[in-house]
Amino acid sequence: RDREVRCAVRRDLPPPHVAMAPLGTGVPALISSPALMSALLAFSFAQLAKVFTHWYSTGKLDWNRIVGSGGMPSSHTALVVGLTTAVGLKDSWDSSLFALCVVFSLVVMYDATGVRLQAGRQAEILNQMILELPTQHPVSDTRPLRDSLGHTPVEVGAGAMVGIVVGWLHYSLWITQWGP
Repeated sequence: RDREVRCAVRRDLPPPHVAMAPLGTGVPALISSPALMSALLAFSFAQLAKVFTHWYSTGKLDWNRIVGSGGMPSSHTALVVGLTTAVGLKDSWDSSLFALCVVFSLVVMYDATGVRLQAGRQAEILNQMILELPTQHPVSDTRPLRDSLGHTPVEVGAGAMVGIVVGWLHYSLWITQWGP
């Protein structure tokens, strides 16, 4: 008789995969991820904001900034911090997944202000050196190197703020609309 009761209880539980992916797998499951959507929205907002911050600082409206790297705010930082914020809100601030996201975010931000920023500055110097070469020099007609690769700490900080705000707003709206 005990065995019958245990089996009846087990049949009442949903299979583990149902509780983990209520909307299925594949694209619907990706779209139903508040963390992924928060990250992508933060990235998109930051990329769009670059057009207007570039216009504000130079007076030129350059729509190519939507797909360009470098500039204010850092979209890579917004992406990872948006992800981190949503994961912290969804899985708790003391979860291992949140800790992993924080470390990942710190690596991305360090890289943006360190290696990529220095590579961009070196590209500026190399471009200037190439411009000063005589026209008959073999490398004088090469196209300029991209010099907007990295970010200043202020640009990374602005990207982090975009990520926090967008991640928090999107996750809050997600919860009120569809629940946890």
